[in-house]
Amino acid sequence: MDITFRKIAKISLVLVYLVIVAGAVVRMTGSGMGCPDWPKCFGYYIPPTDVTEIQWQADRTFEKGQVIIWNETLQVSKETFTTTNSFNEENWEMYTKHDYAEFNPWHTWIEYINRLFGALAGLATLLLAIISLKFWKKKKRIPILSWLVVVGMVFQAWLGATVVYSVLEPAKITIHMLMALVIVAMLLYIIYLANKQNKRIRYDRTVLHFSLIALVLTLVQIGMGTQVRQFVDEQIDIFGYDAKSLWLKNPEVLFYIHRSFSIIVLLINVYLVYRITKLNLGHFKIYWVLFLLVVEVITGIAMNYLDFPFASQPLHLVLASILFGVQFYILLDALKPRKNIKTS
Repeated sequence: MDITFRKIAKISLVLVYLVIVAGAVVRMTGSGMGCPDWPKCFGYYIPPTDVTEIQWQADRTFEKGQVIIWNETLQVSKETFTTTNSFNEENWEMYTKHDYAEFNPWHTWIEYINRLFGALAGLATLLLAIISLKFWKKKKRIPILSWLVVVGMVFQAWLGATVVYSVLEPAKITIHMLMALVIVAMLLYIIYLANKQNKRIRYDRTVLHFSLIALVLTLVQIGMGTQVRQFVDEQIDIFGYDAKSLWLKNPEVLFYIHRSFSIIVLLINVYLVYRITKLNLGHFKIYWVLFLLVVEVITGIAMNYLDFPFASQPLHLVLASILFGVQFYILLDALKPRKNIKTS
């Protein structure tokens, strides 16, 4: 049963990361408003594929809650009815959450897939929480954390709705991303607690302290990165998606701090690789950290000097979230001493 539980926990973690990936693609393609309402999409559970599906037509039946674009506004049907030969305002009410009234089928379906991954992740974490109750007598932290993940997923869904209603306000997008990392951390801790295998990892206080420092620095770097991304979003609003060479024109000071700070993050982790390898401490995941950092630096350079090559933005974001997860798990391993060693 423990093996099954850990498998479900890992599946939940993968699905949460898929949500992060989908969210990054949504942001890269500018699809965040592909569905102007939430949780439905133009009033549909399965979104439209053609603009005619969200336009008023004579002799057509509209279900209650369906959304159409009429005179550059969003209108919601009050009841289920069949139209006559002319538009009757009494059957419709203005959508009041925002005034964004555009339709792009690609954007709509990209956003819908993002929401679909979110729903799947939510169901997986709910199943995980239900099964976790069997640990109540042995390890209360597992069911408590599992149900906190469910609460976190509900809160994350609410944040997603506020992002849509705010028409993609950058600050709310940032909070949405950071909440995803909190959920990742809780799932990793659950997986760690449910693992009974002896990994033969040796304890070292210096590695513990530097692992914590490295994790904090990564969080600071991610936080600064989200602020830089907000600046890029503002530039996109000004110059458009096709003017990539202008997105980092006259960047804020924070951009230069974020770029230089990556050197500190890299050096701290290089030292961890050196010490773990020298003392043979068994933290083999540290090599994944080094690989992820190198690719992160490469994607950052590409965005800056090659005018945001295709997929560089979502890759940069996703790698940062994976890096955070690997570093967090290394910290958990480092926190639990298995065999003290004498170090100079």
